[in-house]
Amino acid sequence: MSEPDESLRVSDAERDVTLRTLGDHAAVGRLTLDELEERSGRALAAKTRGELAALITDLPAGGAQPSGFPAMARDTRPKRPVRWMVSIMSGSHRRGRFRAVGSINAVAIMGGDEIDLRDAEIEGGELTLNLFALMGGANIYVPDSVDLDVGGFSLMGGHEEVGRELSPRPGAPLIRIRVYNLMSGATIYRLPPQARGQSLKEARSLAKQAERGQLPAPGERPALD
Repeated sequence: MSEPDESLRVSDAERDVTLRTLGDHAAVGRLTLDELEERSGRALAAKTRGELAALITDLPAGGAQPSGFPAMARDTRPKRPVRWMVSIMSGSHRRGRFRAVGSINAVAIMGGDEIDLRDAEIEGGELTLNLFALMGGANIYVPDSVDLDVGGFSLMGGHEEVGRELSPRPGAPLIRIRVYNLMSGATIYRLPPQARGQSLKEARSLAKQAERGQLPAPGERPALD
């Protein structure tokens, strides 16, 4: 792209093209959920073609894997997606970068789960997280810009959502969370952009501050609740 082109103002249609491109790359595992949401937010705020171009310069042309791509390079990604998480009288933790394809089943019996989806590679743009708990519970962490659909059934228990309830951005990944509790509970934290790269403790605090409308200013260190 030439220098004069980079300074041209962009249209909504051009932003939509970039959002679709980013979504295509996320769908095949090149971007984590947090990376996708961070770049998508910048795309929606972009004013020039140069700002849009900067969001995809490190991504190959086309979101899908080229048919002639060497097999060795394809195998550099983890072969198996996460399907199950089980904790019995203990705790299970899922953090960092991992593949999530279709659905994940998390079972907690007198135990608990910590599931951080920020660095998940959600293939296909949709994920269903099924939570089954007996005298246990779970904490789930997702960016607050995704399309979140929460449902399920609880007996002598329940679930709560902490954070801002925003309208999902156009084309955002769909995360379905189904909670089935017996004497148990689950907490879903909707994390604001300020929580990117933060610890779970700091992320929980930021979600609570976002719910109260007390988020710190950019560059200001978040206060812990």
